[in-house]
Amino acid sequence: MPEPAAPAPLEVNAAELEFTAIRAQGAGGQNVNKVSSAIHLRFDIPASSLPDDVKERLLALPDSRITKDGVLVIKAQQHRTQEMNRLDAMQRLNELVNSVALPPKTRRATKPSYGSKQRLRVAKSQRSETKALRGRVSD
Repeated sequence: MPEPAAPAPLEVNAAELEFTAIRAQGAGGQNVNKVSSAIHLRFDIPASSLPDDVKERLLALPDSRITKDGVLVIKAQQHRTQEMNRLDAMQRLNELVNSVALPPKTRRATKPSYGSKQRLRVAKSQRSETKALRGRVSD
């Protein structure tokens, strides 16, 4: 049976995102106390336009960035400019959303074949004989 084609990656609507500029942590130099170059991206998962099954899987993630209210907060401070940090935060959000876009495969229980059971029995008996021969030799 051929595998179904992968769906197009989901894109989060930019109107649903809330950006806040904050001061970045760590060493900064002369502009450290003046420039707010880090970005907080806030994304309200329950109120978003994503499909319901994707929302459920996002909210079920064991991620500390998701609040009790279902708001995902991503902090981007890797780059020197606000614009680069904004793009980085949006890219990370899209990667997270697309990681749960496909439903997980259902597990189907299987059982060993008759031949594999037979091979296991033969191997066990051979091991048993080998170990039995390791005992003390008696006259």
